Amino acid sequence: MTPETSTEPPSDRYPRYIRRDGDLGPRIVGRARAPFRDLYHKVLALPLLGVLALMGATFLVLNLLFAWFYLLDPGGVAELAPGDYWNAFFFSVETFGTIGFGHVSPASLGANAVMTVESIFGLLSVALTAGLVFARFSRPTAAMVYSRYALIAPYQDGHAFMFRCANERSNQLIEARARLIYSRIEIRNGERVREFSTLPLEYERVAFLALSWTIVHPITRTSPLYGRTARDLVNNEAEFLVLLSAVDETFSQTVHSRTSYRGDEIVWNARFRPMFVETPDEGISGMNLALIHDFEPVVT
Repeated sequence: MTPETSTEPPSDRYPRYIRRDGDLGPRIVGRARAPFRDLYHKVLALPLLGVLALMGATFLVLNLLFAWFYLLDPGGVAELAPGDYWNAFFFSVETFGTIGFGHVSPASLGANAVMTVESIFGLLSVALTAGLVFARFSRPTAAMVYSRYALIAPYQDGHAFMFRCANERSNQLIEARARLIYSRIEIRNGERVREFSTLPLEYERVAFLALSWTIVHPITRTSPLYGRTARDLVNNEAEFLVLLSAVDETFSQTVHSRTSYRGDEIVWNARFRPMFVETPDEGISGMNLALIHDFEPVVT
């Protein structure tokens, strides 16, 4: 192994399949134009403030539209003067939300027809909003933090690729499983081909993730990393894809997390510093999550 230790921030020399925050990197083109396809899943993927803002904007736009419909029939709504848009808007809000204060009411067939259609939209919107809010709040997600760099460190009689992760929440994760996939560019028959290899881990599963977990791939003679150097990994556009799954004990549902490390996000010949918090009476009683990124060089 070439002894190298680099803490320089990673460059953007080549794209990645999985971003550090877990989002997918590749763009997908050539899809059929269908703007409303999978709209429900797209809304669920929005941040919470985005979901609330979308609901508020939809409510506002629909009521503005129905207020305009009410004004198309002058005198169709009792106690509503022609052109009185804002009172028409507030009457629409009362109808949409099934409030019905009674001061303003439909008085013609056209206004009653608009009121009927709006009441149907109001009931549907309540059902859809309740479903979206419930799905958005009840969907369990993982809050994993990964070490900023992966390490290639001395391990037993050789070296190993390793990184560590921990649960940022106070909930318990059980039956945690990890997969590490090595992606790189190889030359086959004069062509650049991206190949993927699943790297065997020292431990692929832990019963419960109470503290941190250092995930280790021993670099043996059968490992695709055997004999590779830091320059090889960068030149081959290497990316190590991390896929983690566990059962959230709170919801009894499986949660997923993912990240990746590129060749220029690996520190060679280093080891992680301990994260454990010890007390004289209790021994190891916890960990300091702020130390998850800390490492130190190893002289070999």
